[in-house]
Amino acid sequence: MVTLHHLNNSRSQRILWLLEELGEPYELVRYQRDPVTNLAPPELKAVNPLGKSPAITDGTVRIAESGAIVDYLVERYGGGRFQPPAKSDAHLVYLEWLHYAEGSAMLPLMLAFYLMRLGDAAAPLTPRVNGEIENNLTYMANTLGSSDFLMGADFTGADVQISFVLEMARAMGRLNAFPSLSAYLDRLHARPAYQRAIEKGGVYTIGQ
Repeated sequence: MVTLHHLNNSRSQRILWLLEELGEPYELVRYQRDPVTNLAPPELKAVNPLGKSPAITDGTVRIAESGAIVDYLVERYGGGRFQPPAKSDAHLVYLEWLHYAEGSAMLPLMLAFYLMRLGDAAAPLTPRVNGEIENNLTYMANTLGSSDFLMGADFTGADVQISFVLEMARAMGRLNAFPSLSAYLDRLHARPAYQRAIEKGGVYTIGQ
């Protein structure tokens, strides 16, 4: 059985959501951030030496990176759902989205998040970071177009993976200029499995 080591207010929420979409039994082990430092508790290092969440165990399998976890869970428990057919061109695009979310899209958002704490000292970097955020959001909006999901009509693990990027962007006020992405995120949040994940994972706020 899959065990999700779940940290509140973290990327772990999307893995909890995916487990609800899959409908397979799983165990949830909760960890709470320190109320003063907002850091994860040291106990997480017993599962992931970096002390980060999400992390899952499944028998002897241990995985700590979100994209790898999504890929593993969909491949092992999806039964052909939530991804394009293996070895298809669409599957390669799907894998690209799994890596893109954390590899390209999140970096400028995280930089902007930290730069906000520097005040005037951030001025030299802010225009470049803002430009990269807009570049990535424009890319996602253009790819989505009028489709319901990133891969077209079908919901996939790529939508789960990209959700955190858009949640962070919304928390920072960056989705205001991208109504199609905001509506897309609302569609994801309206899914029954997402709602169940919120109920089980607790209050979920980003950027605090």
